[in-house]
Order: sequence, then structure tokens, then C-alpha cells
Amino acid sequence: MQIVRHSQQTLKRALISKNPVLVSQYEKLDAGEQRLMNEAFQPASDLFGPITLHSQSDWITSHPEAPQDFEQFFSDPYRKIPSPDKHSIYIQSIGSLGNTRIISEEYIKWLQGYCKAYFYGLRVKLLEPVPVSATKCSFRVNENTQNLQIHAGDILKFLKKKKPEDAFCIVGITMIDLYPRDSWNFVFGQASLTDGVGIFSFARYGSDFYSLRYEGKVKKLKKTSSSDYSIFDNYYIPEITSVLLLRSCKTLTHEIGHIFGLRHCQWLACLMQGSNHLEEADRRPLNLCPICLRKLQCAIGFSIVERYKALVQWIDDESAGTLGATPKHSPEDNGNLPKPVEAFKEWKEWIIKCLAVLQK
Repeated sequence: MQIVRHSQQTLKRALISKNPVLVSQYEKLDAGEQRLMNEAFQPASDLFGPITLHSQSDWITSHPEAPQDFEQFFSDPYRKIPSPDKHSIYIQSIGSLGNTRIISEEYIKWLQGYCKAYFYGLRVKLLEPVPVSATKCSFRVNENTQNLQIHAGDILKFLKKKKPEDAFCIVGITMIDLYPRDSWNFVFGQASLTDGVGIFSFARYGSDFYSLRYEGKVKKLKKTSSSDYSIFDNYYIPEITSVLLLRSCKTLTHEIGHIFGLRHCQWLACLMQGSNHLEEADRRPLNLCPICLRKLQCAIGFSIVERYKALVQWIDDESAGTLGATPKHSPEDNGNLPKPVEAFKEWKEWIIKCLAVLQK
């Protein structure tokens, strides 16, 4: 294992900058917010630690890219900024997200609530779910994993046409695997930052995707024409678990972060780290490091205390807006479907520590 450590001076400059205007901006922040962000360059901090690399296949090793400090983010002429008339994140589900209509509807509401808290201050709106056929996308069966895949680029074109006038961005989510071009095996997601659109798949986040007993394999693609989408009528959807919800929240917020102009983080352990594989994605925390937190705060203008409180409330509010406990393959009856937040408990404890620093 390799630890990526930066000097205190490097981290301080990445966070605060040497530009007098940006230094002045930083000094005008609430004292508690400065105290929390200053943890970035405290070697003994138990809130923000260094990035750890576990293999040569990890992102930083295999995808060398220049780091982005706060000043570079702030000065980026191509960065998208929310405005009073473009202040909404839209979520478009493509195909079912759960094994019943109720589970599917509740799952997208959980993701909506999480995004509202994470991007605190922006509106997050849901578009009516659409079947795969509505996108008119190309599709195939993956030769290696034998599962259905839809073409990410085609979906982006569909989303661009559907983007509402007041949208800061529109993101598509699906439980169907994606591929960006014929020569690629798969992709977790794809986005166009200039168009403010993205598509992300949670298919490979199910606990059984890489197992021999995976039920989503298709023996042969029977397609009478390019407009025949009947194979998607009963495609396999993984069971909704707490880990699947956590992975989905991570991917969704990481990719929307890119649409805000945040590049892959190379400073500290952070949600905005790149990930090359599921094991690396699981090591990535849910939280932003102070440098990326300052970037997002600059873009949206939230109070860090209020944002953290909203995230704690989302975790605590296990049944808000839900209908409750529908077993995996049950009929669509009215039961209780509590939000599976067990995997978020450790993060909640971390947020409470941050709030203690902020509210000293």
C-alpha cells in the first residue's frame, strides 16, 4: 500500500490560494467553517486523511492528471455555475430501479433526498420515469458478462433534448449496464460537462453482479429490429440493499460534482477521487475533502453547518416519504419500506464530529 502525502504548505495553498482576492474570500468565511477547512493541513487530523493506493490499477497510478486546487477551479472559464433561472438538478430514471413499482418509486425518492442535502440550496426534481424504448438507444449483450447493456452516448443525446429550461443539469440513472462504444467492455457512467447532462448505471453495484450465480445473464439477444426493446420488459434488477444505496449515492454525487467543474481530487481522501474498479470506489469516502468542499460551497453558496445537518436528517429520516417494507419479490401492496441506511451510520458519526468542530 502506498500513501499519497502532501506537505502542510502544499495543502494550505491548494485550499486557500496565494491570490489576495481568494485569501480575502477565505478569511470572510464563518470562523467555524475556517476551523473545519483548516483540518486539511493538520497532520494529526482524524477527519481528513491522505489518499491510499492499494495497487497499480488504482486511478491515480493508471490515469495521471494534473491536480486542481481551489484557485484553478475558481478561475476555470468553462465552469458551469448555477444561476437564479438555472437552479435545479433533474433526475431521469430509465427503466425500473426496483423489482416492483413501489420499490422503484421509493428508491428514486431516496436519491432525490440525498442530492437535495448534498447539493444543499439547489432544487432537485424528478422527471417521469421512461422505459428504455423511449430513448431509442442502441443496446447489446456484453460478450464477457452476458448481461444487457445500453449505449451511454445515445442516452446523453436523449437527455440533452429533454433538459428543462430551469435545469442546471439533468442526470439519467438506470439499473441497466452501460457501454460507451463497441470496443469498450462497460462504463459506470458518462457525462457531458458543457451540455450539463450525465448518465449513470448502478447495475454493477449489486452484490451478485460478479458472482457465478448472477441472474442477469442473457443467453442470446433475440431482436427482430433495432426498435424492438421487448427484451427489457423483464430484465434483471438487483435487490435494493443499504450497500447498493450507498454506492448509488456516491456515484451520483461524484458525477454531479464533475458537472460543477470539480476535477478528480488528488489532495486527500475524498468523494471526488477517481476510481478504476469497485474495490477502489468502495474505499472512497462519501465526504468531500476541505479543498473540494470549498469548491462546491463557492459554486452553490451554502452554509456548511446547514448542509451537514441536512445530511444527518436524511440518514435519520428512515421512512420519510416512503411506503415501507416490500420484500424483494412481493406484490405491490401497501407495506412499510424503510430506507436502508445501515451502511451510512459510520458516515453520520463522522458528520457529527465535523459539526462539533464547526459549532465550537
